[in-house]
This record gives sequence, structure tokens and C-alpha cells, in this order.
Amino acid sequence: MLCFLGAKAGEVIVDKTVDYSTYNGFPFYVMGYVPEWIDGVMTDFGANYRYATQADLDGDGDAKWKDGETSEATVKTNNGTEYQKVTGAGPYWHQYFIADGIPTEVGGNYTVKALVKASEACTINVNMGNWGDGNTVACDVSIPASDEFVVVEWNYAGIPVTSSFLVAQPGTTTAIIEWKSLTVSHEQEEGVVQTWLQMITDNGNAAAPEGDGKYVGDAEFGAWPAWALEETDGINANWRGNRAGEICAWSLTMGRNYDDQAQAITTDSPRARPYPSDIEAEAGNESNHVFAVHVDQINQIGDDAASIAWSNQFWIQSPKTWKAGTKIRVKFRYKADHACNVGTQIHTEHPSIYLYWNAFGDVSFTDQWQEFNKTIDFDSNTGGGASLAFNLTSDETNGRTPNVFYFDDLSWEVLKLDEGLFVAATDTRDGAPAYDVNGAKEFVLDPEDEEGKVLYAVVGKQGDESSWVNEVMISTVRGDKSAFNSATVSAKGTVKNADWMGYEAKSQAKIKLPVAGVWKIEADTTTAEICFTWIEGEEIIEKELVDVVTNATEVTVKGQEREYTEAEAKAAEIEVPATPGQPWDNQFFIVANREVKTGENVTLKFSYKANKGAKTTTQLHGAPGAYIWWNAIGDVTFTEDWVEFSKTWEIPAGQDGAEISIQSIAFNMAEIKEACNYELKDFQWYLTSDEEGKTTENLIDAEGTKNFFVKEGAGTNPRQFGTETGIISLKENVAKNNEAIFNLAGQRVTKDFKGIVVKSGKKYVVK
Repeated sequence: MLCFLGAKAGEVIVDKTVDYSTYNGFPFYVMGYVPEWIDGVMTDFGANYRYATQADLDGDGDAKWKDGETSEATVKTNNGTEYQKVTGAGPYWHQYFIADGIPTEVGGNYTVKALVKASEACTINVNMGNWGDGNTVACDVSIPASDEFVVVEWNYAGIPVTSSFLVAQPGTTTAIIEWKSLTVSHEQEEGVVQTWLQMITDNGNAAAPEGDGKYVGDAEFGAWPAWALEETDGINANWRGNRAGEICAWSLTMGRNYDDQAQAITTDSPRARPYPSDIEAEAGNESNHVFAVHVDQINQIGDDAASIAWSNQFWIQSPKTWKAGTKIRVKFRYKADHACNVGTQIHTEHPSIYLYWNAFGDVSFTDQWQEFNKTIDFDSNTGGGASLAFNLTSDETNGRTPNVFYFDDLSWEVLKLDEGLFVAATDTRDGAPAYDVNGAKEFVLDPEDEEGKVLYAVVGKQGDESSWVNEVMISTVRGDKSAFNSATVSAKGTVKNADWMGYEAKSQAKIKLPVAGVWKIEADTTTAEICFTWIEGEEIIEKELVDVVTNATEVTVKGQEREYTEAEAKAAEIEVPATPGQPWDNQFFIVANREVKTGENVTLKFSYKANKGAKTTTQLHGAPGAYIWWNAIGDVTFTEDWVEFSKTWEIPAGQDGAEISIQSIAFNMAEIKEACNYELKDFQWYLTSDEEGKTTENLIDAEGTKNFFVKEGAGTNPRQFGTETGIISLKENVAKNNEAIFNLAGQRVTKDFKGIVVKSGKKYVVK
């Protein structure tokens, strides 16, 4: 999942607009860097600065003052938090939010347009998505040097979550980047008819799932039923009960509805709990009734300072719990006695039981009525939610004083989806797959199953080669692309003809079939098992299982000391080398006997150690040196003791989502600057099978060195291990390290430095 560039069609829907001039300081979550506000423009002053609170700078550990660092200024965020603008030991790698709370669809494609300028041309990485492994998509964004603001546009495909942020990572660039505004949009899919069901309504005519008319959101019913207001020993505990969903508007305020069963707010008072919101006549319009929440007391709960944000709350409650893949649309009117921002969360069917930190970002209240209308997709994080929580005192600047919040015309709608099992199919042989998920075929009961438990569907049409498929997506819902992608299932292993295997829930899962053709798919939902049976198509060549082979070759890579990187040179206050060092100046490659393609499941094992602690990053290559992608098997940390490595994974798709072919895994062994001896042995690389120690194909030979290539030192080419002579020995490498050059101030310099230098303890004049 990477950047997407493609044809545009359909209506453009704007999902998020950020006008930075509406803030007076950084409004987002701080990740170690705080862009500053200059005349309403969010300004990144580059990698020569970092930002830290004074408490952090005065403390111990990594955040304490470093030698030579000073504070140039005090910077305030939008909520008033103060940070020191620190310089002196840069360039500092940096990143920061440029947008948050963007409603997205799972599997959706998005376009970002920013009005921005930079003091020098630079390329920055911008991630879209949310917290968690695999939850973001990256894109390299080029910003030209300009004295005027210019529009910069970039695109994403396959966003994996339903609420996204944008995080810019300028890294160590020292360019000054100024952001004026930003929009995020997507193209509306054409030809899709959607049906929305009302769960709470704003017209007094409720439409509950069973039609019993309980869930009315406009407050005109005048008062809650008697049972909803009942108290036991002075406590209203209805929020804990099975009928919580029959109250569409709940409130929680400190000083009211104290619950002795819960943790204390202070040492001598119990904790407040939810109660049905007050229903009041609207001031100045007494014929209309609204839900009101009176916030008078604002205190910290226990030792948790952040608890102030949720010490007073309001909930819009759904009559039922929603699973991942559900799409809801929320509408309401709102205002407050004075302006403030209010954070939102997802809670369970019991208000006050927290589920997920973000529902749809902050809501900005003013003293005038406003209309809210937004669609939210429930995903793996929010599935199981049933209520939308408003943290009424989350605004540190404007929201920590008494206030009254008003809500009216609450409407909670759910997109009607077909439920069951549905399959969409494609043929990837002609390029990137195109799935018609809205036309996915439904599984039906298999008449050949006497017990009536097995469902089946056939993909492809017999006698029509153009209909053959070799990849499918199977979902538990149909009727919306995002919902379909959120609720897919994945096969537990490699598909084999007519073999039953387990399946499990996995968002955006694609299942590779052995060959293109017509396939019958059977599923037993009671046991979560699935079977793919070939009917017609390309010939299936069944491979026999063979023993996994172990190549015991002991490979030693004598990693050479590399030059300073640009960032390291600037940090050490020396001249940047003409050819800066790179993490890939020393490399090791394990090379397969053939190209391995997207979707193939492989296992790699080996043992490794080094003569000092070192980390290596890994890459995907074609032939050694033919770079494809930056991450292969993650980082490998070497120690002085032998460690066994084992990883099973599926070869991913390429940057545009199309199938790729790789042949080698590259280990970047110059992540550390110093020379280092790396040792590896006992290699296994094979196609994964269900039987331990067996495979249908070993990807490397049992002996010999043709599967191993090394690169020792910058500028050298990968070579087959053990086939060339003249490689610098470890002894010669150490001698080279001792020939470091320093200026008279004791700072290490490159060989291109002009002036008086010290080398091997002697002074020289370099002209």
C-alpha cells in the first residue's frame, strides 16, 4: 500500500479542510517538534531546531540539555502549552502533524492538496492513516523552492483505517517549510445505491430496528420514561443495564449522580456516573426542547491529569452495538454558552465504558446553533461500539470553566448492508486487480451438503476463458466498498485444490488461487473453514513436499568503516564528505534461485552474530543491487552471541498495488559507522507449507555459495561470496580507522579539509 496515481472519475468529495490561520499555535498532538505560527501560517523552521518543555529539559534521560544546546525562544501551542525552541546540536530528525481527524474509508483512495512554500526544494515523507503497525500509507512529497505559496498535490491508495491523520516527516532537511492551508478529498464511486436506516430520528417519528418507536432524538417527547429516572440509594445506575440503548442522550457531570462503587474523584467524594440528559425548553424559543448538560465542577480524577478532559461528558447512544464494517451517519445541532473545542470518542453500549480514543475529531462549539453531519466507518478499533462520547472539558484553553452545552435533533443512521458471505474476484495476470465489491456474489447453501452447514459460490464461468480469476476477496458484508474491505476474511495458509483450511477475519485480505480458472468456493461458518476446488482453467501442477534444506555456509562480511552521513557531519560540526556515507555502503544478500512473486508465502531462517552490537535494516531487491523496496523482513539486531532468526511472510505488492517479483533480501550493514565483522550461517529459505520441515520448493541450494553476495565498502559492487580476492582484511580495516584526520580543535575532518591537520599523532599542512 503506497502512493496511488490514477484516472479521476465521479464527484469530488472534500473530507477535510484545514485553514491554519484559524489557529494561533500548533493544534495537534506534539511528537517532539512544534511548528510555529507566523501571521497565521504554520512554519517548520527546519532540522536545526528541536522543541521540548522546560520540565523535559530540566529532567534526566534523553530529554535533558545536551552539550552546546541553548533555547532561542519560548513557543506556545494552540492550547497554551509552552515549549523551548532548542538549537545547537542539530540537524535533528523531525516530524509533525499537518492534519488530524480525517474521515476515511478502508481501502479508499485520497488526494491531498496543500498551499505551501519552502526556502529550498525538498522531498518529505508524509504518512496517512492512524496509529498501529500497518495502519499508515506513505508518500514522498516534493515541495519546490518558492517565494510564493504554491499548490502541492499528492495521492494515496488503500488507506487501511476509518479515521486518519497526516504526519509530515521532513527528517533532517533544514529547509523552512510554511503551510497555509490543506484539503483532503476523494472521488465518489458512481452507480452505487445506498439505503440508510434511522436509529434515532430528529422528527419525533422514531424508526427503531423493531419499529417500537423508542429512539427519538429531538427532545420533543418532553420527558424520559419513569424507569429511566429511577434511583437506588440516590444513584441512577441505568447506564449499566440492558436498557441503556433506549436513552439516546446521556450526560455525566461532576457533582451529580455520585456512585460509591467507583473510584474516588477526590479523597472524600465518589465518582460521578452517567444519567439521562436534562430536557429543557430552548432559551428564546420555549416551544422547542433541547438536551442540556450543565458543567459546573471541573476537577482531576485521582492522579490522572488527563482525566479532566472526560470528567464531564455527553453521549449520543445507539440502540444496538455495531461490528467492524458498519457505516454510520451522525447528525445533530449544537451550541454552548461560550466557545470551546470538544473531543470525541467511541464507547460501548454502556456509556462511560471507553472503547476508542477518536470518533470524528474535535467539535468546535460556539454560542450559535450549528449543524453537524458526518459519516463514520466502524473498523477493527471501533467495532463493538454503540455510543459517541463528547469530552466536554477537553479544551485546556477555553473549556475549563463552567459552561452549558445544548444538543438537539439527534440523528443516528446506519447504512443498510447485506450480511453473510460474499466474494469478489479478479484476474491479476493482466495488471493490477480491479474488484467489483459492490457486485460481489453471495454464498448460498450447498445442495450437496446433507447437513445444511456448507455455503458455496462459484467464481468464473465455464466455457468462458475471459471470466477466469486467480484472486478473490471474501467479506461478511456487501453494499459498501469500505465496509466490504473492512470485513474481509483471510485463508490460514496457501490455497491448494480441494483442501479444506481455516480462515480468519483480516481487513483488505486478498486470497491468491493456485491458477487462473473457474473455482468453486465452499465455506463452513460453524467451523470457520474454507475450501477452493478447481473446475476449469489453467493446468494445476501439484508439487510434492520435500525436506527443507539447510545451507551451512558460514558467511563473514567485513563491514568497512564508512564516511559520515550528511546529518552526522553537521552534528559533529565538520565538513560534509563529498560522498556522504550511507547505510547500504556494506551489504549482505541472500539470493533465491528464482524470482519470488507477490502473494507467495515464504519462510527465512538463519543464525547470526557480530563482533560488536550492530543493527541492520533490510530491503527487497531483484538481483543483488537492483533495489525494489525499503523494508523486507524488518530490522535485525546483531550481538556477540549466536541468535536464530525466523520469519514467515507473504511477498507484498509494489508501490502501485501491482504484482512484483523479488529475488534477494539485502541487509544494510553500515547502519553503524564503525567497521564490524558480521557472521551468518545455517540458512533456510523456502516456500511455506503446513507441514513442519517440509516445503514444495527450497529457494536456495543445500550447499555452495551462489545464493550469497556481499558488498564491503562504499562504491563496491555486490559479489558472490568467496569468489573474489583482494577484499580488505579486518586487520587492514582497523589500520585504516587509525588514520583518522583531525583539525587543531580536535574535531574529525575529511581528507578534503584544507589547513593544519593532525594524523597519527603528527601535524601536516594540507593545501
